[in-house]
Amino acid sequence: MQQEVPIWPVLRTYDAAHSIRVALPLGGIGTGTITLGGRGDLRDWELRNRPAKGFAPDTAMFLLRVAEPDGTSQTRLLEGPIDPTQYEGGHGSQVKNHGLPRFRESEFHAAYPLGQLLLDDPDSLVSVRLQAFNPLVPTDADASGIPVAVLRYVVTNKTDRALDIAIAGSVQNFLAEERNANANREASGARGVLATTTGRETGDREWGSFALAVVGEDENDVTTRTSWADGLGWSGELLDFWSDFTADGRLDERETEAKRPVASVAAGTSVGAGETRALTFVLAWHFPNRKAWEDEDTTVGNYYTTKYADAWAVVADTAPQLAELERRTVDFVRAFVDSDLPVAVKDAALSNVSTLRTETCFRTPDGRFFGWEGCSDGGGCCYGNCTHVWNYEQTTPFLFGALAKSMRETEFVYGTGADGHMNFRIPLPLGEKKGDGVAAADGQMGCLVKLYREWKLSGDEDLLRTLWPKARKALEFAWIPGGWDADQDGVMEGSQHNTMDVEYFGPNPEVGSWYLAALRAGEEIARHVGDDEFAARCADLFARGSAWLDEHLFNGAYYVHEIRPVGSEDAIAPGLRLPGIGARNLLLPEFQIGDGCLADQLVGQYLAHIVGLGHLLNVENIKTTLQTILRENRREGVWEHFNPVRSYTLGDETGLLVASYPNGNQPERPFPYYAEVWTGLEYTAAIGMIYEGLVDEGVAVIETVRGRYDGQRRNPFDEAECGHHYVRAMAAWGAVPALTGFAYDGTTGALTFASSAQPVSWFWSNGHAFGTVRQEGGNVKLDVLGGEVRVDTLTLTGKGEAAVNRTLTAGDSAELTVPVP
Repeated sequence: MQQEVPIWPVLRTYDAAHSIRVALPLGGIGTGTITLGGRGDLRDWELRNRPAKGFAPDTAMFLLRVAEPDGTSQTRLLEGPIDPTQYEGGHGSQVKNHGLPRFRESEFHAAYPLGQLLLDDPDSLVSVRLQAFNPLVPTDADASGIPVAVLRYVVTNKTDRALDIAIAGSVQNFLAEERNANANREASGARGVLATTTGRETGDREWGSFALAVVGEDENDVTTRTSWADGLGWSGELLDFWSDFTADGRLDERETEAKRPVASVAAGTSVGAGETRALTFVLAWHFPNRKAWEDEDTTVGNYYTTKYADAWAVVADTAPQLAELERRTVDFVRAFVDSDLPVAVKDAALSNVSTLRTETCFRTPDGRFFGWEGCSDGGGCCYGNCTHVWNYEQTTPFLFGALAKSMRETEFVYGTGADGHMNFRIPLPLGEKKGDGVAAADGQMGCLVKLYREWKLSGDEDLLRTLWPKARKALEFAWIPGGWDADQDGVMEGSQHNTMDVEYFGPNPEVGSWYLAALRAGEEIARHVGDDEFAARCADLFARGSAWLDEHLFNGAYYVHEIRPVGSEDAIAPGLRLPGIGARNLLLPEFQIGDGCLADQLVGQYLAHIVGLGHLLNVENIKTTLQTILRENRREGVWEHFNPVRSYTLGDETGLLVASYPNGNQPERPFPYYAEVWTGLEYTAAIGMIYEGLVDEGVAVIETVRGRYDGQRRNPFDEAECGHHYVRAMAAWGAVPALTGFAYDGTTGALTFASSAQPVSWFWSNGHAFGTVRQEGGNVKLDVLGGEVRVDTLTLTGKGEAAVNRTLTAGDSAELTVPVP
């Protein structure tokens, strides 16, 4: 009988040649991940509270046995061909399971978090589609934070006769070098093996458990092994397992004293002629002892492990609800993929959501959300919810608003002192020490704008009124003697530590635009809470600062940096300099922008548009600047380009330089990263272009970025900067509201979209609800797929407004007619 298997949406397809670097993380927010490789292998098992690029158990594989009615059979590894460039090692192949029969043909389909591998072979009786995912449901961080990887193998019989199939998954117990144990386990709808260890102390970072299970199959069709044979020598253990499974598709137990026993689970079924059947496996894990950033002696724990006793509890809890979790995930992905947006925009936004689920991010037992900047191969890279890097990303607030709000609480409650000084890196445990004790000018100002964003998107008055006293202090901190704007003229002149890891001295557009955005946010918040005097002060500083930057920094093509040396350390307020990496000569400071054209010089404007604060500078100057960035910073090939630091583009690849010097005048020692290419800055510039009406130009920049992450040269799910899975790249989500005109004010229930001359369907989300909006002329249909949202009015920009006056929840719709002028 034909089995109904869910059909998944596909956003991007990678042939075998372009699957070499594909590595899709499978895991929940804050749980770590197992990565599905482009040929179907499981690599980068990053489960034990730190990154582990390149690590995989010695045995981690899935085999398929297909038997004909006459008893003859075929057995293959459920993987595609090996990339020849990865093959050769000192003793032959360095690829795991290299000697096993495998499929000749493979193709990878992706729409994160849904990864599908198509396997076929002219000599195979069946074709296989692997559907792999971890639940991802916007607004529901718990459903999106389950420590599982789901692998469904969908087998299609290509013959005119019935076949018996069996699939066996095997994973070595990798928990410790010695004294590990595997045990059979059963639960409602699941059967498998739980791997534990007594080879580590219970407080060790790597102490925990792991489970391999089959779900949804009759127990008579499932067999297990808690161990492979031991001591056979010369790969006899693998030969014994292969022989056992290929004999009848079932597993017989083996006695062993192995220190790292291999767990195996097999399931079988019959497939009629031309029919399809599926077998579903789950990998689950539980590692409770996360440590405090770079401190291996202090445990802070994991939120996800407070919800389960061990890895088998994860299986038992997840198996009964797996179908519903999949439905919710697929509904989200389909709504997004089917949205009428450019493919590259959807690809950039959706693929970078994966960063939330890597070891870049985690949650402590109280539910708070934390993140590194990125991941090195074996450890986190740049700790502490770094304010200036996290300023750029838009994925968290628009998909998981509660997590974004927790970051604002952490920044202002724990990171900001009574004087308004905000540490740009937050130490753990919270409140125990000051960490660097340094405030970043761009980071601190950006946090004020992000507080405004989280308040507007949620309408959470308690959040705003609780944090506003500290937020006001953080803005006033700019005005202290020796500070960023000590003369209070709306222009930052002082020592400005920033995302380039140095201090700028003198007015510049990058930090200056953040300051203008913060002043606008401060004005709006102050007016809302009844502090009209402070609102007026912010408005005055904004007006004067904006006019000054346009008059003095805009050179007719873009905004420049006016370097103003401070002369001595005594002129700098405490806590504004990070020792050892900035300028050494404060009379002629190194590491400045000078006349450079920065790719993200309008970053404050980028976020101001996203949150609805309007233009910060002269509109024509902004547009001209963005056109200049595209013209002067774009390099079509970098063969002749000198870059003294890190390279993220090679050869004939195209990208936007962090900075160019169109008029010469490059400082002898410019800021460190001037010659690099960062995807996060490219997205920032592209989204700025879209907001200013340069839509084709902005989309083209995004297309160029994703063209570099093509699966052959780079992993599409790992946009690196200072480490893998870098947070800044999640700026890509900002293109979604930019192109759809989405804006939401939770304080008034006002929902806004751009008007379209053509019928369109768009995805929307505010971090607390998500859905689709369809418009044709003045007819609008608003659907809510998840969460809850108050909608009093719906406006199509340039057309009109319709009253809604409803609170909508998942499954609700509103059909409206917006007056058309």
